Amino acid sequence: MYTLLLADFTSVAKSILYVLLAILILLIMITVHEFGHYIVGKIFKFKIDEFAIGFGPAIYKKTKKNGEVFSIRLLPLGGFCAFAGEDDLEEEKKKNKEPFEEETLSQDNDKDYKLKHQNDFVNKPPWQRILVLVFGAFMNLLLALVVSAVFLGVYGCPAYQVSSFTDSQGTYHAVLAPFEEDDVIVSINGKNIYMVTDIMDAIDNKEVGDTVVVEVLRDGRRVDLSIVIGSYEIENIESVGETLSNIGVPALYKTSVRFGFFNMLGRVFEYTFKIGLSVLMVLGQLVTGKLGVSAMGGTVTTIAQTAQGIQNYGVEYLLQITSLIGVNLAIFNLLPLPALDGSKVVFTAIEWVRGKPINRRVESIIHFVGIILLFAFAILVDLQHCF
Repeated sequence: MYTLLLADFTSVAKSILYVLLAILILLIMITVHEFGHYIVGKIFKFKIDEFAIGFGPAIYKKTKKNGEVFSIRLLPLGGFCAFAGEDDLEEEKKKNKEPFEEETLSQDNDKDYKLKHQNDFVNKPPWQRILVLVFGAFMNLLLALVVSAVFLGVYGCPAYQVSSFTDSQGTYHAVLAPFEEDDVIVSINGKNIYMVTDIMDAIDNKEVGDTVVVEVLRDGRRVDLSIVIGSYEIENIESVGETLSNIGVPALYKTSVRFGFFNMLGRVFEYTFKIGLSVLMVLGQLVTGKLGVSAMGGTVTTIAQTAQGIQNYGVEYLLQITSLIGVNLAIFNLLPLPALDGSKVVFTAIEWVRGKPINRRVESIIHFVGIILLFAFAILVDLQHCF
Protein backbone atom coordinates (compact mmCIF):
# COMPACT_ATOMS: atom_id res chain seq x y z
CA MET A 1 0.00 0.00 0.00
CA TYR A 2 2.78 2.42 0.93
CA THR A 3 4.50 1.57 -2.37
CA LEU A 4 1.35 2.49 -4.29
CA LEU A 5 0.99 5.75 -2.37
CA LEU A 6 4.63 6.57 -3.06
CA ALA A 7 4.16 5.79 -6.76
CA ASP A 8 1.07 8.02 -6.91
CA PHE A 9 2.88 10.82 -5.10
CA THR A 10 5.84 10.55 -7.49
CA SER A 11 3.51 10.66 -10.49
CA VAL A 12 1.70 13.73 -9.18
CA ALA A 13 5.00 15.43 -8.31
CA LYS A 14 6.31 14.81 -11.84
CA SER A 15 3.12 16.17 -13.38
CA ILE A 16 3.38 19.33 -11.26
CA LEU A 17 7.04 19.67 -12.25
CA TYR A 18 6.17 19.47 -15.95
CA VAL A 19 3.41 22.04 -15.53
CA LEU A 20 5.83 24.38 -13.75
CA LEU A 21 8.35 23.85 -16.55
CA ALA A 22 5.69 24.67 -19.15
CA ILE A 23 4.78 27.85 -17.23
CA LEU A 24 8.47 28.77 -17.07
CA ILE A 25 8.83 28.41 -20.86
CA LEU A 26 5.84 30.65 -21.44
CA LEU A 27 7.08 33.17 -18.87
CA ILE A 28 10.55 33.29 -20.46
CA MET A 29 9.04 33.96 -23.87
CA ILE A 30 6.81 36.74 -22.54
CA THR A 31 9.69 38.29 -20.56
CA VAL A 32 11.91 38.23 -23.66
CA HIS A 33 9.09 39.90 -25.60
CA GLU A 34 8.74 42.69 -23.03
CA PHE A 35 12.53 43.06 -22.84
CA GLY A 36 12.47 43.78 -26.58
CA HIS A 37 10.19 46.74 -25.90
CA TYR A 38 12.38 47.77 -22.96
CA ILE A 39 15.75 47.70 -24.71
CA VAL A 40 14.63 49.80 -27.69
CA GLY A 41 12.82 52.16 -25.30
CA LYS A 42 16.10 52.67 -23.44
CA ILE A 43 18.00 53.30 -26.69
CA PHE A 44 15.61 56.12 -27.62
CA LYS A 45 15.40 57.42 -24.04
CA PHE A 46 11.72 56.64 -23.46
CA LYS A 47 10.67 57.14 -19.84
CA ILE A 48 9.86 53.70 -18.41
CA ASP A 49 7.74 53.43 -15.29
CA GLU A 50 7.94 49.69 -14.64
CA PHE A 51 9.23 46.42 -16.03
CA ALA A 52 7.23 43.55 -14.56
CA ILE A 53 7.49 39.78 -14.75
CA GLY A 54 4.05 38.30 -14.16
CA PHE A 55 0.67 39.85 -13.40
CA GLY A 56 -1.27 40.65 -10.24
CA PRO A 57 0.05 41.82 -6.86
CA ALA A 58 3.80 42.47 -6.65
CA ILE A 59 5.75 40.04 -4.49
CA TYR A 60 9.06 41.84 -5.14
CA LYS A 61 9.77 45.44 -6.12
CA LYS A 62 12.94 47.40 -6.64
CA THR A 63 13.10 51.05 -7.67
CA LYS A 64 16.17 52.23 -9.56
CA LYS A 65 17.73 55.67 -9.14
CA ASN A 66 16.09 56.90 -12.34
CA GLY A 67 12.65 56.00 -10.97
CA GLU A 68 12.16 52.79 -12.96
CA VAL A 69 10.52 49.98 -11.04
CA PHE A 70 11.42 46.33 -11.54
CA SER A 71 8.84 43.94 -10.12
CA ILE A 72 8.01 40.25 -9.91
CA ARG A 73 4.30 39.62 -9.62
CA LEU A 74 2.21 36.79 -8.24
CA LEU A 75 0.71 35.31 -11.43
CA PRO A 76 3.46 33.98 -13.72
CA LEU A 77 1.29 34.14 -16.85
CA GLY A 78 2.40 37.40 -18.39
CA GLY A 79 4.37 40.57 -17.89
CA PHE A 80 4.59 44.13 -19.10
CA CYS A 81 6.87 47.07 -19.81
CA ALA A 82 4.97 50.21 -18.77
CA PHE A 83 6.08 53.36 -20.59
CA ALA A 84 5.26 56.74 -19.09
CA GLY A 85 2.30 58.28 -20.87
CA GLU A 86 1.60 55.20 -22.99
CA ASP A 87 -2.02 55.18 -21.84
CA ASP A 88 -2.02 58.69 -20.35
CA LEU A 89 -4.79 61.02 -21.51
CA GLU A 90 -3.44 64.16 -19.85
CA GLU A 91 -2.20 65.56 -23.15
CA GLU A 92 -5.62 65.02 -24.70
CA LYS A 93 -7.35 66.56 -21.70
CA LYS A 94 -5.09 69.58 -21.93
CA LYS A 95 -5.91 70.09 -25.60
CA ASN A 96 -9.64 69.87 -24.92
CA LYS A 97 -9.71 72.48 -22.13
CA GLU A 98 -12.06 75.46 -22.42
CA PRO A 99 -10.48 78.72 -23.65
CA PHE A 100 -10.63 80.46 -20.26
CA GLU A 101 -8.84 77.48 -18.70
CA GLU A 102 -6.13 77.60 -21.35
CA GLU A 103 -5.52 81.26 -20.64
CA THR A 104 -4.81 80.55 -16.98
CA LEU A 105 -1.97 78.24 -17.96
CA SER A 106 1.23 80.30 -17.91
CA GLN A 107 3.83 79.98 -20.63
CA ASP A 108 6.44 78.91 -18.09
CA ASN A 109 4.25 76.12 -16.75
CA ASP A 110 3.57 74.97 -20.28
CA LYS A 111 7.32 74.76 -20.99
CA ASP A 112 7.91 72.93 -17.74
CA TYR A 113 5.17 70.46 -18.61
CA LYS A 114 6.61 69.75 -22.06
CA LEU A 115 10.12 69.37 -20.65
CA LYS A 116 8.91 67.00 -17.94
CA HIS A 117 6.95 64.83 -20.37
CA GLN A 118 9.19 64.99 -23.45
CA ASN A 119 10.21 61.35 -23.00
CA ASP A 120 6.66 60.07 -22.51
CA PHE A 121 5.61 57.40 -25.00
CA VAL A 122 3.07 59.55 -26.88
CA ASN A 123 5.51 62.45 -27.22
CA LYS A 124 8.19 60.42 -29.00
CA PRO A 125 8.39 60.37 -32.83
CA PRO A 126 6.04 57.79 -34.43
CA TRP A 127 8.88 55.83 -36.05
CA GLN A 128 10.55 55.33 -32.66
CA ARG A 129 7.29 54.15 -31.11
CA ILE A 130 6.77 51.68 -33.97
CA LEU A 131 10.27 50.27 -33.44
CA VAL A 132 9.56 49.87 -29.72
CA LEU A 133 6.29 48.09 -30.48
CA VAL A 134 7.63 45.63 -33.07
CA PHE A 135 10.86 44.79 -31.25
CA GLY A 136 9.01 42.60 -28.77
CA ALA A 137 8.02 40.26 -31.61
CA PHE A 138 11.53 40.51 -33.06
CA MET A 139 13.03 39.28 -29.79
CA ASN A 140 10.63 36.32 -29.75
CA LEU A 141 11.72 35.40 -33.27
CA LEU A 142 15.39 35.81 -32.36
CA LEU A 143 15.04 33.48 -29.37
CA ALA A 144 13.07 31.01 -31.51
CA LEU A 145 15.97 30.98 -34.00
CA VAL A 146 18.48 30.29 -31.22
CA VAL A 147 16.36 27.48 -29.78
CA SER A 148 15.82 26.04 -33.29
CA ALA A 149 19.58 26.05 -33.85
CA VAL A 150 20.10 24.08 -30.63
CA PHE A 151 17.30 21.67 -31.56
CA LEU A 152 18.53 20.99 -35.10
CA GLY A 153 22.14 20.79 -33.94
CA VAL A 154 21.42 18.24 -31.21
CA TYR A 155 18.60 16.18 -32.74
CA GLY A 156 18.90 16.79 -36.49
CA CYS A 157 16.29 18.11 -38.91
CA PRO A 158 12.73 16.82 -38.41
CA ALA A 159 11.61 14.44 -41.14
CA TYR A 160 8.91 11.83 -41.70
CA GLN A 161 9.29 8.13 -42.28
CA VAL A 162 6.80 6.28 -44.46
CA SER A 163 5.19 3.25 -42.82
CA SER A 164 2.36 0.76 -43.18
CA PHE A 165 -0.05 0.11 -40.32
CA THR A 166 -2.93 -2.06 -39.18
CA ASP A 167 -6.03 -0.18 -38.05
CA SER A 168 -8.35 -1.01 -35.14
CA GLN A 169 -10.54 -3.18 -37.40
CA GLY A 170 -7.54 -5.32 -38.32
CA THR A 171 -7.21 -3.95 -41.86
CA TYR A 172 -3.65 -3.74 -43.11
CA HIS A 173 -2.73 -0.53 -44.97
CA ALA A 174 0.34 -1.13 -47.11
CA VAL A 175 2.80 1.41 -48.47
CA LEU A 176 2.08 1.95 -52.16
CA ALA A 177 4.78 1.99 -54.84
CA PRO A 178 6.98 3.76 -55.70
CA PHE A 179 7.31 4.38 -51.95
CA GLU A 180 8.95 1.68 -49.88
CA GLU A 181 8.65 0.92 -46.19
CA ASP A 182 10.87 3.21 -44.07
CA ASP A 183 11.48 5.80 -46.82
CA VAL A 184 12.21 9.16 -45.21
CA ILE A 185 10.59 12.11 -47.02
CA VAL A 186 13.15 14.91 -47.41
CA SER A 187 11.51 17.24 -49.93
CA ILE A 188 8.56 17.56 -52.32
CA ASN A 189 9.01 19.49 -55.57
CA GLY A 190 12.21 20.94 -54.13
CA LYS A 191 10.57 22.16 -50.92
CA ASN A 192 12.19 20.80 -47.77
CA ILE A 193 9.82 18.99 -45.43
CA TYR A 194 10.01 19.68 -41.69
CA MET A 195 6.39 19.20 -40.63
CA VAL A 196 3.20 17.68 -41.96
CA THR A 197 1.86 21.10 -42.97
CA ASP A 198 4.83 21.37 -45.35
CA ILE A 199 3.59 18.26 -47.17
CA MET A 200 0.12 19.75 -47.48
CA ASP A 201 1.55 23.06 -48.68
CA ALA A 202 3.79 21.36 -51.26
CA ILE A 203 0.89 19.54 -52.94
CA ASP A 204 -1.76 22.19 -52.41
CA ASN A 205 -3.40 23.50 -55.61
CA LYS A 206 -2.44 20.31 -57.41
CA GLU A 207 -5.09 18.48 -59.42
CA VAL A 208 -5.86 14.79 -59.76
CA GLY A 209 -3.34 13.21 -62.11
CA ASP A 210 -0.63 15.83 -61.51
CA THR A 211 2.84 14.54 -60.72
CA VAL A 212 5.04 15.68 -57.87
CA VAL A 213 8.69 14.77 -57.28
CA VAL A 214 9.28 13.40 -53.79
CA GLU A 215 12.87 13.10 -52.62
CA VAL A 216 13.37 10.33 -50.06
CA LEU A 217 16.26 8.83 -48.15
CA ARG A 218 16.34 5.09 -48.79
CA ASP A 219 19.09 3.02 -47.15
CA GLY A 220 21.24 6.14 -46.90
CA ARG A 221 20.74 7.10 -50.57
CA ARG A 222 18.73 10.01 -51.97
CA VAL A 223 16.06 8.79 -54.38
CA ASP A 224 13.64 10.90 -56.44
CA LEU A 225 10.15 9.43 -56.79
CA SER A 226 7.47 10.59 -59.24
CA ILE A 227 4.15 10.47 -57.39
CA VAL A 228 0.79 10.90 -59.14
CA ILE A 229 -1.78 12.85 -57.13
CA GLY A 230 -4.91 10.85 -56.33
CA SER A 231 -8.47 12.02 -55.77
CA TYR A 232 -8.53 14.27 -52.73
CA GLU A 233 -9.35 17.74 -51.46
CA ILE A 234 -7.38 19.52 -48.78
CA GLU A 235 -9.95 21.07 -46.46
CA ASN A 236 -7.85 21.97 -43.44
CA ILE A 237 -4.92 20.88 -41.35
CA GLU A 238 -7.04 18.11 -39.82
CA SER A 239 -7.51 16.39 -43.21
CA VAL A 240 -3.86 15.39 -43.44
CA GLY A 241 -4.69 11.66 -43.23
CA GLU A 242 -6.75 11.76 -46.42
CA THR A 243 -4.07 13.83 -48.12
CA LEU A 244 -1.36 11.29 -47.34
CA SER A 245 -3.41 8.27 -48.35
CA ASN A 246 -3.92 9.76 -51.81
CA ILE A 247 -0.19 9.94 -52.51
CA GLY A 248 0.30 6.35 -51.36
CA VAL A 249 1.42 7.00 -47.78
CA PRO A 250 -0.68 5.14 -45.17
CA ALA A 251 1.17 6.55 -42.15
CA LEU A 252 4.10 8.76 -41.20
CA TYR A 253 6.36 8.55 -38.18
CA LYS A 254 8.58 11.33 -36.95
CA THR A 255 12.30 10.88 -37.40
CA SER A 256 15.30 13.15 -37.98
CA VAL A 257 18.03 13.60 -40.56
CA ARG A 258 21.48 15.05 -39.97
CA PHE A 259 23.19 17.32 -42.47
CA GLY A 260 26.53 19.11 -42.55
CA PHE A 261 27.13 22.10 -40.26
CA PHE A 262 26.59 24.87 -42.83
CA ASN A 263 23.65 23.06 -44.40
CA MET A 264 22.12 22.73 -40.93
CA LEU A 265 22.80 26.38 -40.16
CA GLY A 266 20.89 27.46 -43.26
CA ARG A 267 18.02 25.17 -42.37
CA VAL A 268 17.63 26.87 -38.96
CA PHE A 269 16.19 29.95 -40.68
CA GLU A 270 14.06 27.86 -43.02
CA TYR A 271 12.73 25.69 -40.21
CA THR A 272 11.78 28.70 -38.07
CA PHE A 273 10.19 30.36 -41.10
CA LYS A 274 8.17 27.19 -41.75
CA ILE A 275 6.90 27.29 -38.17
CA GLY A 276 5.66 30.81 -38.85
CA LEU A 277 3.94 29.71 -42.06
CA SER A 278 2.19 26.87 -40.22
CA VAL A 279 0.92 29.34 -37.60
CA LEU A 280 -0.36 31.65 -40.36
CA MET A 281 -1.99 28.69 -42.12
CA VAL A 282 -3.93 27.76 -39.00
CA LEU A 283 -4.93 31.40 -38.41
CA GLY A 284 -6.10 31.66 -42.02
CA GLN A 285 -8.19 28.50 -41.73
CA LEU A 286 -9.73 29.80 -38.51
CA VAL A 287 -10.66 33.11 -40.16
CA THR A 288 -12.16 31.41 -43.21
CA GLY A 289 -14.04 28.89 -41.08
CA LYS A 290 -12.17 25.83 -42.40
CA LEU A 291 -11.10 25.16 -38.82
CA GLY A 292 -13.35 25.45 -35.80
CA VAL A 293 -12.55 27.34 -32.61
CA SER A 294 -11.98 23.95 -30.97
CA ALA A 295 -8.61 23.85 -32.76
CA MET A 296 -7.45 26.76 -30.60
CA GLY A 297 -6.38 26.86 -26.99
CA GLY A 298 -5.88 29.59 -24.42
CA THR A 299 -3.08 29.99 -21.92
CA VAL A 300 -4.21 27.12 -19.68
CA THR A 301 -4.58 24.74 -22.63
CA THR A 302 -1.16 25.72 -23.96
CA ILE A 303 0.44 25.04 -20.58
CA ALA A 304 -1.36 21.70 -20.19
CA GLN A 305 -0.43 20.48 -23.69
CA THR A 306 3.15 21.68 -23.31
CA ALA A 307 3.50 19.89 -19.97
CA GLN A 308 2.05 16.69 -21.46
CA GLY A 309 4.37 16.87 -24.45
CA ILE A 310 7.48 17.38 -22.32
CA GLN A 311 6.43 14.48 -20.09
CA ASN A 312 5.98 12.18 -23.10
CA TYR A 313 8.86 13.26 -25.36
CA GLY A 314 11.38 15.00 -23.13
CA VAL A 315 13.92 17.68 -24.07
CA GLU A 316 13.41 17.26 -27.82
CA TYR A 317 9.77 18.31 -27.50
CA LEU A 318 10.70 21.08 -25.06
CA LEU A 319 12.97 22.68 -27.65
CA GLN A 320 10.41 22.28 -30.43
CA ILE A 321 7.53 23.74 -28.43
CA THR A 322 9.70 26.64 -27.22
CA SER A 323 10.42 27.62 -30.84
CA LEU A 324 6.73 27.27 -31.71
CA ILE A 325 5.59 29.38 -28.75
CA GLY A 326 8.16 32.06 -29.63
CA VAL A 327 7.03 32.31 -33.25
CA ASN A 328 3.38 32.10 -32.20
CA LEU A 329 3.76 34.99 -29.75
CA ALA A 330 5.55 37.10 -32.35
CA ILE A 331 2.92 36.60 -35.03
CA PHE A 332 -0.05 36.91 -32.67
CA ASN A 333 1.22 40.15 -31.13
CA LEU A 334 1.67 41.72 -34.56
CA LEU A 335 -1.93 41.05 -35.57
CA PRO A 336 -3.91 44.31 -35.90
CA LEU A 337 -6.26 43.37 -33.07
CA PRO A 338 -7.13 45.95 -30.38
CA ALA A 339 -4.76 45.89 -27.38
CA LEU A 340 -2.06 43.98 -29.29
CA ASP A 341 1.18 45.55 -30.53
CA GLY A 342 0.02 45.24 -34.14
CA SER A 343 -3.01 47.42 -33.45
CA LYS A 344 -0.88 50.04 -31.70
CA VAL A 345 1.46 50.06 -34.71
CA VAL A 346 -1.56 50.76 -36.95
CA PHE A 347 -2.70 53.67 -34.77
CA THR A 348 0.82 55.10 -34.66
CA ALA A 349 1.23 54.74 -38.45
CA ILE A 350 -2.07 56.59 -38.97
CA GLU A 351 -0.82 59.36 -36.69
CA TRP A 352 2.44 59.50 -38.67
CA VAL A 353 0.57 59.89 -41.98
CA ARG A 354 -2.05 62.36 -40.66
CA GLY A 355 0.41 64.43 -38.69
CA LYS A 356 -1.81 64.16 -35.63
CA PRO A 357 -3.08 61.25 -33.52
CA ILE A 358 -6.54 59.76 -33.43
CA ASN A 359 -8.33 60.91 -30.29
CA ARG A 360 -6.34 59.23 -27.52
CA ARG A 361 -9.44 58.67 -25.43
CA VAL A 362 -11.05 56.74 -28.30
CA GLU A 363 -7.87 54.71 -28.86
CA SER A 364 -7.60 53.93 -25.15
CA ILE A 365 -11.21 52.72 -25.03
CA ILE A 366 -10.64 50.53 -28.12
CA HIS A 367 -7.58 48.89 -26.54
CA PHE A 368 -9.37 48.43 -23.20
CA VAL A 369 -12.35 46.71 -24.84
CA GLY A 370 -9.93 44.67 -26.95
CA ILE A 371 -8.01 43.31 -23.97
CA ILE A 372 -11.26 42.36 -22.22
CA LEU A 373 -12.48 40.51 -25.31
CA LEU A 374 -9.13 38.74 -25.76
CA PHE A 375 -9.13 37.54 -22.13
CA ALA A 376 -12.75 36.42 -22.48
CA PHE A 377 -11.94 34.54 -25.71
CA ALA A 378 -8.91 32.84 -24.13
CA ILE A 379 -11.06 31.70 -21.20
CA LEU A 380 -13.77 30.47 -23.59
CA VAL A 381 -11.42 28.33 -25.69
CA ASP A 382 -9.82 26.96 -22.51
CA LEU A 383 -13.23 25.99 -21.10
CA GLN A 384 -14.21 24.13 -24.27
CA HIS A 385 -11.20 21.84 -23.80
CA CYS A 386 -12.41 21.03 -20.28
CA PHE A 387 -15.82 19.73 -21.34
